[in-house]
Amino acid sequence: MRNSLRIARIFGIDINIDWSWLIIFMLIIWQLGAFVFRVYHPSWSAGMIWGTSVIAALLFFGSVLAHELAHSVVAIAKGLPVKQIILFVFGGVSNIQREPSSAGDEFQIAIVGPLMSFVIGAVCLAIGVALGGPLPLLSGDPLAYISHLGPVATILMWLGSINIVLGVFNLIPGFPLDGGRVLRSTLWAATGNLRRATVWAAGISHLVAWLFIVCGVLMIFGAQIPFFGTGLAGGAWLIFIGWFLNNAATASYRQVVIHDVLEGIPVARLMRPEVRSVPPDIPVSMLVYDYLMRSDERAFPVAVGDQLLGLVGMQDVQKIPREAWDTTPVREIMVPATELEVATPEEAASDALNTLATSDIAQVPVLNHGHLVGVLRRRDVVKWLQMHADRAA
Repeated sequence: MRNSLRIARIFGIDINIDWSWLIIFMLIIWQLGAFVFRVYHPSWSAGMIWGTSVIAALLFFGSVLAHELAHSVVAIAKGLPVKQIILFVFGGVSNIQREPSSAGDEFQIAIVGPLMSFVIGAVCLAIGVALGGPLPLLSGDPLAYISHLGPVATILMWLGSINIVLGVFNLIPGFPLDGGRVLRSTLWAATGNLRRATVWAAGISHLVAWLFIVCGVLMIFGAQIPFFGTGLAGGAWLIFIGWFLNNAATASYRQVVIHDVLEGIPVARLMRPEVRSVPPDIPVSMLVYDYLMRSDERAFPVAVGDQLLGLVGMQDVQKIPREAWDTTPVREIMVPATELEVATPEEAASDALNTLATSDIAQVPVLNHGHLVGVLRRRDVVKWLQMHADRAA
């Protein structure tokens, strides 16, 4: 994603933060500092309250990352490549490049995330109790118990509770939440048909999404919904979650349909073999006037013969001032080949399309044993899908 920032690389997986992550991060800090920890510990100083809130929020997203890493590690063990994990407003998502090959694989990949959250939650609660002493009986006052805890125990008790809630929430049968994927894997095993299982799972997910939306509206108008409560903020958040699940279920089904239409189609059939490449030493002005302005292409491979050196396009030209066009060679502004996503002629077109979509790029060079043999453009794949729209329907 172009709007995300890579912050780490774990097990060969890029860990990225989307800009929307800042929204939920700040909201959690504000909720903890303004309400939760202030109520639990009225005697704490403002610095203690807000410092503890920041640490708790960071640890929470560390546990979200552990949840997603669990998915990714199992996926890699099943032979599915994982390019990146992105933390965003709804928590996190593992960018698994292909659909699992069996219902059993999907079940294992899906269930391990909530299990990781439950384990983290249980461990945090156990350590918190060990630090704070025995829990009060059911007739006791939990607030009084928590109020006597120190900062570390308070964070652990909150983190343990929120991870248990996270695990339960992810088991909601809303595709593509983990619970929705567990549901789809069960339906897939029962029917033996991935597409039919996806249709049913997506249909159930739409019902769950609309239930969230209706409950959110009722909460806004004062209704008390079990577990979710009432009020404008909670209702608006529930509506937002329902809207997200509804759109995500539709997108997930569309992805399976696209995979069906592209099944058995190699990149070689859809790529453009006539590659017009750009020499690396021509000035940028020649690239603009002789290539970009005389073609509908927005980017060109930079090559010597059939040896790919990089890719250059309009965005690269815009990085340098107009007066430097005549004196700057293309090689100085191109994206080097080592940083490019590439495809091979025998690669499945569905996998290449997934690369185009997840990397948010319009084309990938096609290499055969290191030699440039073509270019696969996203619009050419879309054209193929449009020509087979009746099959998709």
